[in-house]
Amino acid sequence: MKSIREIYKIGKGPSSSHTMGPERAAKLFLSRYPQADRFLVTLYGSLCKTGVGHGTDRVLRDTLGERTEVLFSKDSWEGMHPNTMDFTAFSGDRKIGTLRVESVGGGDIRIPGEPMSKSGEEVYVEHSFAEIAYFCRWRYIHTLSEYVELNEGPEIWDFLMEVWNTMKASIDEGLSKTGVLPGGLNVQRKAKYLYEKPIDDRPALKEFQSIAAYAYAVAEQNADNGTVVTAPTCGACGVLPAVLKYAQVTKGFSDKEICRGLATAGIIGNLTKQNASISGAECGCQAEIGTACSMAAAALAELYGQNLDQVEYAAEVAMEHHLGLTCDPICGLVQIPCIERNAVAAVRAMNACNLSYFLTGSRNISYDMVCRAMKETGVNLDHRFRETSEGGLAKLYERKGKG
Repeated sequence: MKSIREIYKIGKGPSSSHTMGPERAAKLFLSRYPQADRFLVTLYGSLCKTGVGHGTDRVLRDTLGERTEVLFSKDSWEGMHPNTMDFTAFSGDRKIGTLRVESVGGGDIRIPGEPMSKSGEEVYVEHSFAEIAYFCRWRYIHTLSEYVELNEGPEIWDFLMEVWNTMKASIDEGLSKTGVLPGGLNVQRKAKYLYEKPIDDRPALKEFQSIAAYAYAVAEQNADNGTVVTAPTCGACGVLPAVLKYAQVTKGFSDKEICRGLATAGIIGNLTKQNASISGAECGCQAEIGTACSMAAAALAELYGQNLDQVEYAAEVAMEHHLGLTCDPICGLVQIPCIERNAVAAVRAMNACNLSYFLTGSRNISYDMVCRAMKETGVNLDHRFRETSEGGLAKLYERKGKG
């Protein structure tokens, strides 16, 4: 597997696959053809159908310049990745270069026919949770965070501290803002309201209030093109920070301890990305919010001192109960149902961790199994429910608008 640095990317929202990935691809293409007078970018699949709502055309023009033409093509072909784009560079009327790029989720890109970059080299020999658990027991490694340090080196902690500081900043900024999010849906920011609303003395309600407010804060920052961390994507970026912030506030974990939770979460994200998918366009929202929930549940289990079996069970429970979750963002915006979904998944991560504490010895399903089930479920979802805004909530909202 690759480094967990590939899971956590710091950048601008609202979408890792629709803005971060295309931006990265555009910068690469520009570096290859800096002499070009103009560019043409053709978007296919989900990039075509929800690119405007996600800001794909905007980020391409911001990166390549106003001399860029963006075409939204309904063409498709067998084996096409749902987030495919073609770049063409021109000098005058002469075509001087082309490049096909796939935005595969989490801000990563893939160029068919080209070898992986150095940053994409394998860091971990193990490719499943079962293999990781076997290795850890053989080496008397008790936590996934120890396993991460063994493979990535002690410098990984500086990286994860930067990730955590960015997450905290996105929470703080999100909690301080009010107003309407851009995009035309007139969605009001709710994080500050959630955080400050007085409630009666009910502990369970107070717990939910804090976690939900933190998740809303980050997800709203993402929807407003703010700086966030993919965990594993922009659309699901509020789940892990919300859970870790709540754990730190209520249990007093230090920033260094939180980074150990991030390390564990990164392994879960890596496993899902390699063995299933973290792309809503490829496998629906179960791949994004389901993975985020699994990452958060595993991180909590690590922080609470639970063993490897319990960490795996926490991640498995979290993913299992997101199986089949569709991705049908209204108007292609990462707002409805995405923001609210981050809050719900954060609370579910807490519940999954708690269940793992009590019931690990009775489980029958492994995390590897639920990953395979998620991939099978995702690729068999009707394309309308895989980040195209052609079905579900998005379609019903469109019909409502037409009367």
